[in-house]
Amino acid sequence: MRRKRWKLRARRKGRELTAVQDRTHSIRPTDIILFCTFRNEDIRLPFFLQYYRDLGVNHFIFVDNGSDDGGADYVSGDPDVSLWKTDGAYGRSRYGIDWLTYLQDKYAHGHWALTVDVDEFFVYPFCDTRPIRALADWLEASEVRSFGTMMLDMYPKGPVAAAVYRRGDDPFKWANWFDPGNYTIKLNDLYRNLWIQGGPRARVFFDDKPSQSPALNKIPFVKWDRSYTYVSSTHMLLPRGLNLVYGQNGGEKSSGVLLHAKFLNIFSKRALEEADRAEHYSHGREYKSYVTENDTDPEIWCQWSEQYINWRQLEALGLMSKGNWA
Repeated sequence: MRRKRWKLRARRKGRELTAVQDRTHSIRPTDIILFCTFRNEDIRLPFFLQYYRDLGVNHFIFVDNGSDDGGADYVSGDPDVSLWKTDGAYGRSRYGIDWLTYLQDKYAHGHWALTVDVDEFFVYPFCDTRPIRALADWLEASEVRSFGTMMLDMYPKGPVAAAVYRRGDDPFKWANWFDPGNYTIKLNDLYRNLWIQGGPRARVFFDDKPSQSPALNKIPFVKWDRSYTYVSSTHMLLPRGLNLVYGQNGGEKSSGVLLHAKFLNIFSKRALEEADRAEHYSHGREYKSYVTENDTDPEIWCQWSEQYINWRQLEALGLMSKGNWA
């Protein structure tokens, strides 16, 4: 019943979308499609597109939620991009998930779909040598329909404002440190997904209320079917079997990481703006914590921080696994 309700809601919210540039006719049956909602992210879009093109994504479907910085004009000119726009309330669309579900049902049925934010960068086993199509083919041959990740918050050494990010830059030129530990994992009995919290945001911004820190578990890569729907961001899905992306009998399933490039010099301005808009989860509680706890420029690096090298380092630390993919 919940799944039916979310699907009906997505159909209604689809009426809020207006096509700006629809190139979905060029999508081939084997194409991998990326879905993303953004607002005023022109500074991030050039690197984001290049990163995922290099991984092997074939088509991008974007929803622009009221941008006024030129980002929509930038992406609409690319032949592998389809763009919709809406001025609808982000919070009332389940934080963009309703809009994306509508488009996924229409264009992603039978395709591997990658759903990420513009500051999230997908890392999977062998991503430095194998395209994302190889991962999709292996998952399909293994009769696996979904692929889980942990979101890894990346940050600079020194004040965040000193990490001066310019349009088109690789954000990990600056934000190349992470917390190798300090994570908790619980099982959600209802949806059967793992609930991961911790890392630098819990340590710096939610140290007195760690249970309210953001969830870090995500399932961004799915062989989409019209009967599927995300429940809360990309943290979990229905039907519930799609959430079983972890080993249940003592072994390890293949998993990845989403490198999260939030903490750059553009962070403070965005935190103030989103705290005021209150369109994110729980009326922007996370962003209000950033503003309340750090009215000056935050410094997240600590003596236990580790500098990022590659996916093999993350596997050695137990933050992802290649499982039995050889």
